[in-house]
Amino acid sequence: MGMADLGETRMGLSLGMKTKYIRMDSPRNEDALNGNIEDLASKRDVGSSSRTRRYVFACSVFASLNNILLGYDVGVMSGVILFIKQDLNPTEVQLEIFVGILSVVSLIGSLIGGRTSDAIGRKWTMGLAAVVFQGGVAVMTFAQSFQFLIIGRITAGIGIGFGIVITSVYIAEISPTVARGSLTTFPEIFINIGILLGYVSNYAFSGLPPHINWRIMLGVGILPAVFIGFALSVIPESPRWLVMQKRFDEARIVLLKTNDTTEEAEERLTEIQLSASLSGEEKAVWREILRPSPALCRMLIAGIGISSFQQITGIDATVYYSPAILKAAGMSNESKLLAATVAVGVTKTAFIIIAIILIDRVGRKPLLYISTIGMTICLFSLGAILTFASGSTGTALAIVAICTNVAFFSIGIGPIYWVFTSEIFPLRLRAQATALGAVANRICSGMIAMSFLSVAHSITFGGTFFMFSVLSAISVAFAYKFVPETKGKSLEQIEMLFQGGYQLPESEVQLGDAEHLVFKE
Repeated sequence: MGMADLGETRMGLSLGMKTKYIRMDSPRNEDALNGNIEDLASKRDVGSSSRTRRYVFACSVFASLNNILLGYDVGVMSGVILFIKQDLNPTEVQLEIFVGILSVVSLIGSLIGGRTSDAIGRKWTMGLAAVVFQGGVAVMTFAQSFQFLIIGRITAGIGIGFGIVITSVYIAEISPTVARGSLTTFPEIFINIGILLGYVSNYAFSGLPPHINWRIMLGVGILPAVFIGFALSVIPESPRWLVMQKRFDEARIVLLKTNDTTEEAEERLTEIQLSASLSGEEKAVWREILRPSPALCRMLIAGIGISSFQQITGIDATVYYSPAILKAAGMSNESKLLAATVAVGVTKTAFIIIAIILIDRVGRKPLLYISTIGMTICLFSLGAILTFASGSTGTALAIVAICTNVAFFSIGIGPIYWVFTSEIFPLRLRAQATALGAVANRICSGMIAMSFLSVAHSITFGGTFFMFSVLSAISVAFAYKFVPETKGKSLEQIEMLFQGGYQLPESEVQLGDAEHLVFKE
């Protein structure tokens, strides 16, 4: 079905008016593809729902493997910087630059990643991200000077930028509406797994000589590349990208695998084609983003805002510099410091499971409120502990406050950033607009990572966390004003939500948890 044929369906399918879903005619070209489609359709039975869920789950897991790389890098840095300081003797400012520059240069990868994913596909952009990142890790592992460390860090950062911009987009585009929220949290889950593995690596190799241990800690990060290579041979391309390339038959085959019934697959394909055709009539993508309509402006404010607040509330500072924070609280033994960071990593990873369970049941916005309010209280408490408490009691309270803070982060704003920014933008703008959100996220992360120690020494560690608590309180107000609820809505309905000033037209079908579509004759 080409774009000319699609024009005839617009009277029958309008996402903004009384909705009528029309079963699409099968294309008459490419008999081989038609045969595959008919085979898939004929095999639908009562057990197809379970198979579909398993297939989409597996694709989401494989697509999220890249995020282990980012998480591992974040976690392992807390130990690496302790031993690099002993081996290469960098200054404190150099250490801040080394830690934070990855996030800053990842914006290059994020901006290029959006265009690259539109050119070569979501799937192969994820592969490119892994290759670039692993190259940077290899350079850092064998670096004999601080200059080569920075070169490797910059290269790895570009790879990270590629990966973070596209994984959540890919998962959102292959997921059924009812499961999209849970599945799109997978990038955050795998980041947390990576952080935990980084902390465990720090503890496991800390007993080796300082000129060897940090190299092994970094080098272990190359291992996930094997699994990523396998993943690329298994997962399909995004059906929405295939539609953008006018490869409708291939898109239909993917949708038949990722939806419970043939009818749902055809409906999704019709919606995607309509969305793509309407987007195709607009201005050039970047011109449209830079001169947005009111609806797109609301999307950009919400997406970039949630991306920024996820980082400026200090989560990366807490993870990267947790040994330094605990030293300020009175803990001095390096082995105990690294063991305490493992506890932080376990907490951060465990509480993400709550988000998976609740995000498609409770909704995005209630979890966002719980998360940001809880973080505000924990950050203020940590500031007070670091300012007024001392001794073993102060150390214990600091560990509790840090663990509680990362727990609240993991049940809300941590995963919701990935879900929300991947689902709110129109199809044609999705990759580039999501890239802008990733850029904002990485810039904020880099700014915090590159300035945390200097700011903490200027206004004390306690004062720094008081500042983070104020920013977290502002994020609560931002969520109330600018973040609508997107639970139970298709990607196309979410686009309409912003067009209507955060309200859907009354005639629009509400999918709800059961994802029932209404047919009208």
